[in-house]
This record gives sequence, C-alpha cells and structure tokens, in this order.
Amino acid sequence: MTAAVKALRVGETNVVQANRRHRTFPEGPFELKFSRRLTEQELVDFSTENGHLRIEEDKNGTLIIMPPVDFDSGVREGRAYGYLFAWWLTHKRGEVCSPSTGFKLPDTSTRASDGAWISGEKVAGLSVNDRKTFPHLVPDFVIEMRSSSDRLGKLKKKMTDTWIKNGVQLAWLIDPVAQKAYVYRQDGSLDTIDSFDHILNGEQVCQGFNLDLRDLKI
Repeated sequence: MTAAVKALRVGETNVVQANRRHRTFPEGPFELKFSRRLTEQELVDFSTENGHLRIEEDKNGTLIIMPPVDFDSGVREGRAYGYLFAWWLTHKRGEVCSPSTGFKLPDTSTRASDGAWISGEKVAGLSVNDRKTFPHLVPDFVIEMRSSSDRLGKLKKKMTDTWIKNGVQLAWLIDPVAQKAYVYRQDGSLDTIDSFDHILNGEQVCQGFNLDLRDLKI
C-alpha cells in the first residue's frame, strides 16, 4: 500500500472513530480527494483496508465514502436486494451483485449500487482479472435505495449522470423518506411513482422481476 493510501486511511479512520464515540453517523456520504488520482490497485487496496465502509470513486477521481446506514435503512436495503436475489434463484439468468460490488465504468468512475443485475453475455466476457477486482462493465439493471442521510438531489444525479449515461438499461431510485420511487430508462424516459402502494417491475430488462414497495414500509 502506498504512503498516500496509508495517510488517507488514517484520516478517514479518525472521522469514523469520532462519530462512533458520539454514537452518531456522519451526515451522509463525505468526499475525499488526493493530490493525484489513485491507481486502480490503490483503490482496491484502500477499499479492502476499509471493508466496513462503502467506497466509490467519481469520474474526477474524488472518493465518496459512505458510512454504515442506520437500522431502518439497512432493513430496506436488505429487503430490496432479497427480492432481486429471489428472482435470480427462480430464473438463473446472468448474475446479481450485492451492494459491496464496485463497477469500473466507461467514464472511469468506480461506482456501486444497492443491487445490480448483469446479463449472461456480459458475465461471459469477463476476464479472470476482472472477476478478481472491480470489473470493467456496466450493469444492465441497478437499484439505489435512499437512506435517511442521503441527499435526494445527489442520488438523482447519480442515476442520470452515472448509471444511465454509462449504459445502464433500467435503474430504480427508491426513496423511503418521501415514499416515492423513480424509474430511469436508457431511452431517457423517467417515471415517478408517488406512493409505496405500487409494484415495480423489471420490464424487458429483468423480465419477471417485481418488487412490492409496500414491503419497504417500516
């Protein structure tokens, strides 16, 4: 591990420990930036050393550090991913990835979602190296779940400027705070679901996948 990564790890750890002492979480994701961009291996090393955090990198090389979420947010994320995994168990098409999976996207960012599905064709094209690090591919479908500390505007920007712009076919942003959901598609269309009394469906991308938003009410 380079000295730069070690220094960042010390600084980041101090932030997390301070919040633990006060029994609070940081107010949403926070950003860190080096004087130079981390190499792919340095980003892997830093993420491995800080496995208790979810770490992403935007297209400009800024690290986005996401602390653990609160209980209710964790329950909702677990239920949403559980729906996706249950669908995969039934159909066994492609692969589903957990929220800890990072993807190296065409715009050079490394991003993660709260659940992703990748087609069998893309999985078959992965090299041995890609399977052991952040894969260079774009998921076909992603779920983003807003936690109580997430800023909605930033998540909406991630949906359009990161996921859809890089080639994701279908993306769901679920907002339990306002009990709304947003469905983004590669053709640029956007549907807003104004209550949790609805069932989202995977359309032509994840055929047969349905998520009952009522199960996310706590």
